Amino acid sequence: MHIVLGRFQPFHKGHAHLVEAAIAKGETTIAIGSSQADPSMDNPWSADEREEMIRAWLNGREANIVQIPDINDPPNWVEHATKFHGLGTLVTSDANTKNLYEDSDFPVEWVNLTNRDSFEGWRVRATLKMLSTVYETEAQKQVMLQSIPQEVVDWLIHNDALYRLYSMSRDLEHVG
Repeated sequence: MHIVLGRFQPFHKGHAHLVEAAIAKGETTIAIGSSQADPSMDNPWSADEREEMIRAWLNGREANIVQIPDINDPPNWVEHATKFHGLGTLVTSDANTKNLYEDSDFPVEWVNLTNRDSFEGWRVRATLKMLSTVYETEAQKQVMLQSIPQEVVDWLIHNDALYRLYSMSRDLEHVG
């Protein structure tokens, strides 16, 4: 079994690349981390919403999806997470995650991402936050499609999921 671990806030093209690599090798488990996280700009969508995004992208393809609550204890993370995602080979492009799992003697397969910087969750969320003030849906879609798969863009639009970023950011101090 192959395991792809992430927070998926939101599920973007970097995640899609990793999951595609895992699915190509066989049985795959997608592990949604920080499943219990309170809503914030870093964690705007619940674990159930993130699972819905992933299922929309999978579009009927087979993959097991599990949700893992965070314990904020890196030395014990792999043992904790394994109780949820099981044994297998971790498929990742994140150096910290790779090292954490390798240090626990967990098999790891490294996947290189082109333009990895473009697919960092904070960057994608920052773009979505800016788009939350744009009221032209086609313009939103055009920008989102640069970093987010079509099915997830459709999910975000259909569920008015960008508005949450706007409402969360109203009380934050803005620079400029």
